[in-house]
Amino acid sequence: MKSSVSVTKKEKKGIRGEWSRFVKNFPLTFLALPGIIVLFIFNYIPLYGLILPFKNYRFNLGFWNSPWVGFTNFKFLFTGQTILNATRNTVVYNLIFIFLGTALSILLALMLFELKKRSVKVYQTIIFLPYFVSWVVAAFIFRALLDMDYGILNKFLVAIGKEPVMWYNDPKYWPIILILANFWKGLGYSSVIYYASLMGINKEYFEAAKIDGAGKFVQIWYISVPLIKPIIIITILLNVGRIFYGDFGLFYNVPLNSSLLLSTTDVIDTFVYRSLIDLGDIGMASAAGFYQSVVGFILVILSNYIVKKIDSEYVLF
Repeated sequence: MKSSVSVTKKEKKGIRGEWSRFVKNFPLTFLALPGIIVLFIFNYIPLYGLILPFKNYRFNLGFWNSPWVGFTNFKFLFTGQTILNATRNTVVYNLIFIFLGTALSILLALMLFELKKRSVKVYQTIIFLPYFVSWVVAAFIFRALLDMDYGILNKFLVAIGKEPVMWYNDPKYWPIILILANFWKGLGYSSVIYYASLMGINKEYFEAAKIDGAGKFVQIWYISVPLIKPIIIITILLNVGRIFYGDFGLFYNVPLNSSLLLSTTDVIDTFVYRSLIDLGDIGMASAAGFYQSVVGFILVILSNYIVKKIDSEYVLF
């Protein structure tokens, strides 16, 4: 009897402590309320749609009355080579974007860090500007470069006695073009994150290294890179979680949705879009999106687990 009374008292004390903590932090919670509402509306309410991949959706029957088909959409999704090709392209491109893009962003941030403040503002503005250019506008820029008849590159090839290239008909050129387009648009933004981390490093480390006779490369290798290591790992982990998501604007707009280039430009996002627009198959498109989400979730958990085994200080959770 005494133990039950004591437990009840502990529970009441715990409830009071939680309530007092809530009252104390209420102003901060109120400030975060708009974000919480947006998160709830766009991330939690749509979760009922997770049953759509398991249904044969019909407009006349509606969401709830459409017949349940189990894993039929997934079987149909993986019978052909299209989704496998799109998955391969998505993963390979994202691996290049993550690891090579991270390395180039860090290198660019280190170069900016060595410049004077006035020069940094100029160069930072120049490299950051493409980030604000939409992929629709970027597609016209690349078309001005690659157009068969009027493109700048083909004009240059003709001027030096070479045959013009049909860029939008030959898929072998597009892996390089898409990688360069992604780096052109995104490196400036990602380098700012690492540059901000470098600015937060205590200057005394560099001063002590100079006194000990360490050069720039030694300072970078033993001071700059190790001290921004946490932000590098967190960024990579977050990007790995989206490794099955392609940049729709990049892969749809820049190649101008050319069917001749799908072997190297098709990713899961463009496949889902074409499934909806061309086939009108909502169930299969939802199955592809569900497949993306589940595999991405597993990759985040797995990556975080591996990092936790190596060094628990750098895990996300």
